[in-house]
Amino acid sequence: MASQDWVDKDFYAILGVSKDASEADIKKAYRKLARTYHPDTNAGDPAAELRFKDITEANSVLSDPDERQQYDAIRAMGSGARFTAGGPAGSPGGAGFDDIFGNLFGGGGQQRGSARGFGGGQVPPEFADLFGGGFGQGGYQQAPQKGADRTASTTISFGGSINGTSIGLREPSGEVIDVRIPAGIKDGQTVRVRGKGQRGPAGNGDLLVKVAVRPHPFFAREDNNVRIHVPVTFAEAALGGQIDVPTLTGETVKMKVPAGSSSGRTLRLKGRGVKTAKATGDLLVTLDVVVPQNLGGKAEEAVRAFAAATADADPRRGLAAKAAL
Repeated sequence: MASQDWVDKDFYAILGVSKDASEADIKKAYRKLARTYHPDTNAGDPAAELRFKDITEANSVLSDPDERQQYDAIRAMGSGARFTAGGPAGSPGGAGFDDIFGNLFGGGGQQRGSARGFGGGQVPPEFADLFGGGFGQGGYQQAPQKGADRTASTTISFGGSINGTSIGLREPSGEVIDVRIPAGIKDGQTVRVRGKGQRGPAGNGDLLVKVAVRPHPFFAREDNNVRIHVPVTFAEAALGGQIDVPTLTGETVKMKVPAGSSSGRTLRLKGRGVKTAKATGDLLVTLDVVVPQNLGGKAEEAVRAFAAATADADPRRGLAAKAAL
């Protein structure tokens, strides 16, 4: 950059920092602005391109203690003087601005270590992580990449999905990779094993293991809730009572069945479902009223007496009207 540009441009204002800003303040300001005006997020926007060039130039000078000192000196000397282009070098009065300050710092009027790359701007190495790569001479330079991820699949038991488990995946080389399956994992979810993917210049990729869960003959998962079907007698459904209900932990708990419960009614046991790091579900207990297959003696007489006593009750009253087209 020509020395004249150092007088014409206020790098502190460009970055939005004060003249006594610390290196940390300058770095923070540059990061924020570079994210906003980077060409990757402003394709085809000349104004953003120019703005990005300016903030990159400003950072390249102010982040270097020596160049910042020179810049401050030039700005201080140039702020109170007016310079003309002048005549040829060596002629009377022919020393132009660049000649004056070029001699001051021993060099032909050019800032040492001038910025290069995109529109005259070069992203410093310490900020390369912002954009996934730096800028090389005349264009983009690809940053070192991690190795590619690999995929695998496994099937675990329902109990393993509820309580968590560990499995071993064997490599063709014979190496066994231990995979920890967290408690509460759902069928179809993926577990990431870091560093077990393909090798790369910037480190290994990851291993992504898709988990299938075998269904259980009694417990059925519904998100973080678990549904079970519990048979009850006609008397328990009609008169109410307490029944024993099995849970995921293997223990049984007492649950009250309200009088007059119909088959298919679902009761809820709070906090007895799937437990994950973020939530705990409930146990949904669906009642299935069991009708005796063979009645004899006093049982049959009791049912007949019950039928006679409830002859006026018609559960199908109004059904035909509902079915009308």
